Amino acid sequence: LLIGTGGNTGNQAATTVTRALALGDVRPRDVLKVMGREIRIGLLLGFMLGAIGFLAASVFYSTQIGMVIGLTLLAICTLAATVGGTMPLIARKIGVDPAVFANPFITTLVDATGLVIYFLVAKAVLGI
Repeated sequence: LLIGTGGNTGNQAATTVTRALALGDVRPRDVLKVMGREIRIGLLLGFMLGAIGFLAASVFYSTQIGMVIGLTLLAICTLAATVGGTMPLIARKIGVDPAVFANPFITTLVDATGLVIYFLVAKAVLGI
């Protein structure tokens, strides 16, 4: 659930930005504007999914587990949206086709960092 959500979030952001690049709506120099927008979207999505995850895990397990799930979803969604939104712009800037490069890179990066985020949040919340 946690890692899959990150991959979906990042790939959706990448697809949206890749389309905008193809249509000429954004350019590589717009990276800060795109990052700001994607951070806001990631935070909003992460907050909503994190709240649902927190409630579900709290009901079925414990409040501490709920905190781990909720905070992890918030962090992963924010990271994934930010990386997903900026990676196509970086790919275009370095001369690589964003449609080919972005999604596999984002999936791998978000999967790996998502696990690290989960373990760090669990360690902090659960004290393990």
